[in-house]
Amino acid sequence: MFIEPYHNQQQTGQRTGWIEVICGSMFSGKTEELIRRLNRARIAKQDVKIFKPAVDTRYHHEDIVSHNASSISSIPLKDPAEMLSLAGNCDVVGIDEAQFFQESVVEVANRLADAGKRVIVAGLDMDFQGKPFGPMPSLMSIAEYITKVHAVCVVCGDVANYSYRKIPAQNQVLLGETDSYEARCRKCFHT
Repeated sequence: MFIEPYHNQQQTGQRTGWIEVICGSMFSGKTEELIRRLNRARIAKQDVKIFKPAVDTRYHHEDIVSHNASSISSIPLKDPAEMLSLAGNCDVVGIDEAQFFQESVVEVANRLADAGKRVIVAGLDMDFQGKPFGPMPSLMSIAEYITKVHAVCVVCGDVANYSYRKIPAQNQVLLGETDSYEARCRKCFHT
């Protein structure tokens, strides 16, 4: 269970920023958890800005949409550096599908947190080959909080943390859904 961090801003007179990473395989609920945290921040009357890579158009060109169809509006970007000016004076920054951004998203997340913002990042920690994916390992290493969520293996029903690609494409980035990927446990992924 994730207990949302609380940093007392009254004592210092300035906001304390930090980075939270939500990671796991496809179909594990990463985006759903990101949306949940961002909605809670809005309920707490915090100003929230949300970003996603422009390349991710699977469900919607602008909104972030989870596999269970919950959604939240966001700003699609090609370059993570754009977040620095677009975030403005907000309290919370949400970033979905961070594995699709360039490595510079790590520096951007650090700068946003250093500016006193709560930065919540969601993304795949491993690619279809079971290898670390894009900037996610670096984001996890600098984060104050990491939540790894799991799916259910479609083969045996065990805890799944791998994204198995069902089609023969070899490029690392291939946008797809259940037609192209399925969640698998370690044993079923390697079999």
